[in-house]
Amino acid sequence: MKRISAVEYRAMAELRYRLRLFLREGDAAARSAGLEPQQYLMLLAIRGLPNGNSAKIRFLADSLLVKHHSAVELVDRLEMRGLVRRTRGREDRRQVMISLLPKGQRVLERVVQQRISEVRAGGNQLIRAIDALLRKKPRR
Repeated sequence: MKRISAVEYRAMAELRYRLRLFLREGDAAARSAGLEPQQYLMLLAIRGLPNGNSAKIRFLADSLLVKHHSAVELVDRLEMRGLVRRTRGREDRRQVMISLLPKGQRVLERVVQQRISEVRAGGNQLIRAIDALLRKKPRR
């Protein structure tokens, strides 16, 4: 078993810090736009789907790492706020697809613009932390 170097421990600590900072800043950006962090993540999961994929509840629950019923509750709250719409599948009426409404798109875009700016400003530090862990022979 390979021993973990001091450099690797420092890189892991730095990576953990950078990831937590990114997540905390994302939560703050969501709240400043009037969203709860999980609501922002749900909107992002819907908008971030590859072309041709449908935003079904099961997929969204898996994407957010939450239980199916929690995803349903999130969609309920977003729907009440006029941010998303539910539609039934044409072939299989049991399937429920979620789509962004224009208001949801606008709110999401504001948060994502801010997040992209933050990543561009501080992303090099995150890359350095990851790079330190990916090196075959860490520098001592």
